[in-house]
Amino acid sequence: MWVVYIVECADRSLYTGITNDLQQRMAAHQAGKGAKYTKPRRPLILRYTETWDSKSAALRREAAIKSFDRATKLTLIAACDAQATDSVPRSKASH
Repeated sequence: MWVVYIVECADRSLYTGITNDLQQRMAAHQAGKGAKYTKPRRPLILRYTETWDSKSAALRREAAIKSFDRATKLTLIAACDAQATDSVPRSKASH
């Protein structure tokens, strides 16, 4: 399984990457051993993920996301956040 991800850097910029081990990749980024872009922009917050069965499909999606402007990336993140919120069970209000 391959993961395409977006992280928000300390300077609020967005970085898109690909990995087959998200936990290890995030640890590398946080330790300053990830991409050159993220090294001086720590700490990072994982904002978005997508999973893909093949590396080639994930690479195509990564390239597509990297071509998006910031507003489009933020819309993608917001849609994912909204979807996650919708799946969280809500407690019933007491009357």
